[in-house]
Amino acid sequence: MTSKAAVGKPAPEFDLASDGGGRVKLSDFAGKKVVVYFYPKDDTSGCTLEALDFTKAAPAFKKAKAVVVGISPDTAKSHDKFKAKHGLGVILAADPDKAAIGAYGVWAEKSMYGRKYMGVERSTFLIGADGRIAQEWRKTKVPGHVEEVLAAAEAL
Repeated sequence: MTSKAAVGKPAPEFDLASDGGGRVKLSDFAGKKVVVYFYPKDDTSGCTLEALDFTKAAPAFKKAKAVVVGISPDTAKSHDKFKAKHGLGVILAADPDKAAIGAYGVWAEKSMYGRKYMGVERSTFLIGADGRIAQEWRKTKVPGHVEEVLAAAEAL
């Protein structure tokens, strides 16, 4: 899967099932700033912490006129459980076919305990109101990440 996502280029469109039985498309947010964050799996420690951090910062993102969308390969049903369990306040999109994950180039070889496998590389993209990628964070670490993304969104 080759990435079409790069700073300064138009953000790749996506049209995915979302939590609550809906659909989410990047084009739904035309003219708005959008934070798209990719995470490996619902209800795992790092992914839960990241989702909780984005939820806590949701009012500040709204004030910065930015929408936050989390994308993982999990199903919409899994997202519903994840949101309910942790009281999450961000849109979660399901990408089991890895269409958006591939378009943004975040499906990568990972390594854990010496074992190599393919998975989602935790990454975030800030898309400007013009639909172009303004900033990207790849291989992110959760602590302090949301604050950094928020500062970039506020400055955009």
